[in-house]
Amino acid sequence: MTVSDATGLDVEAIREDFPILDRQIGGDVTAPGPDETDDTPLYYLDNAATSHTPRQVVEAMTEYYYEYNSNVHRGIHSLSQEASVAYEEAHDRVAAFVGADGREEIVFTKNTTEAFNLVAYTWGLTELEPGENVVTTQMEHHASLVTWQQLCEKQGAEVRYVEIDEDGHLDMDDLRSKVDDDTAMVSTVHVSNTLGTVNPVAEITEIAHEHDALSFVDGAQAVPTRPVDVGAIDADFYAFSGHKMLGPTGIGVLYGKERLLEALPPFLVGGAMIRRVEFEGATWEDLPWKFEAGTPPIAEAVGLTAAIDYLEEVGMAAIERHESELARYAYDRLAEFDDIEIYGPREERGGLVGFNLDSVHAHDLSSILDDHGVAVRAGDHCTQPLHDVLGVPASTRASFYLYNTREEIDELIDAVDTARQLFA
Repeated sequence: MTVSDATGLDVEAIREDFPILDRQIGGDVTAPGPDETDDTPLYYLDNAATSHTPRQVVEAMTEYYYEYNSNVHRGIHSLSQEASVAYEEAHDRVAAFVGADGREEIVFTKNTTEAFNLVAYTWGLTELEPGENVVTTQMEHHASLVTWQQLCEKQGAEVRYVEIDEDGHLDMDDLRSKVDDDTAMVSTVHVSNTLGTVNPVAEITEIAHEHDALSFVDGAQAVPTRPVDVGAIDADFYAFSGHKMLGPTGIGVLYGKERLLEALPPFLVGGAMIRRVEFEGATWEDLPWKFEAGTPPIAEAVGLTAAIDYLEEVGMAAIERHESELARYAYDRLAEFDDIEIYGPREERGGLVGFNLDSVHAHDLSSILDDHGVAVRAGDHCTQPLHDVLGVPASTRASFYLYNTREEIDELIDAVDTARQLFA
């Protein structure tokens, strides 16, 4: 792989590490793979949902299964020892990647959604009291929004939603008015998966702490695409997923400050998280194992480590510059059409653009784009309340990553123009 210089990424060299980008789209779309009638190149612009996986990650996971596949923290034999070391070092690698103080602050989950539930059903059920409130925003993913709704309903607490302005930014004055001395948690997305808005999470955390509230940041769209330092943000909890950052599915990360995780009860109980069990009760293992009951995602942790190695070799700052440039380019190309509405700010946005073509449902537009090999997301993107605020049932979302190019965006624009003419 060729690493970028100061001006950007060697995208063509990067693309060689992703065999799936050579797919052809067409023919029998119900078939599990390509067939002889496929004839349209794949232009994959759905990275906010799931990114693709480079050879290096697949090879690392294959090596695990071929060379030292075994359960961790269970055996004295060599394979178990090797697997245990790899799994523990994965926590260290993630901690260093996001600026945590050590492996004790990194808990592996299935995904970002489970990370939210872990905090809700440990901290929330033990600490959130009737009459208190959780402050979140109108742009939250359902994984966050519904979790806090359910928790507050159980606990007799209130959920407050910070509004957005007409450009898709958080209304910070509204946030300050809604965070008060009865606020127990302030939860916000770092980068909106619908608007692309990059929220000032360090400032939001500071406001929360001024009222002795905790801060939870949803980093699912941020950690894959830009440098993140949880220490600098000072968030109490921060969550993200492996499958959006070149890693495998089935593994997510909850960062939590050590003193907070130490005080919380376990989320799941069973093997591996137990120090000692007697008929009268049990005691828990040290962090982070207290929160990792049962056989953990060992191969996935190996893959996540390889994904982090890949991202750091390319350079997170370079990835952020590349993705931001693509997002601005896509925004400006789409803005050429007077019958397209674009959501979110043009500047300082994450690497995605949500939009709608007048009088055309997002699902219909996405289907036509797929005929041209352009893969995008259509629907409410698990932000249905936000779409209610926007006054639309759904939107089309194109999202970009380190292996995407301007030429692929041009293909998107050509396909959108074809749809415009067809529906006209």
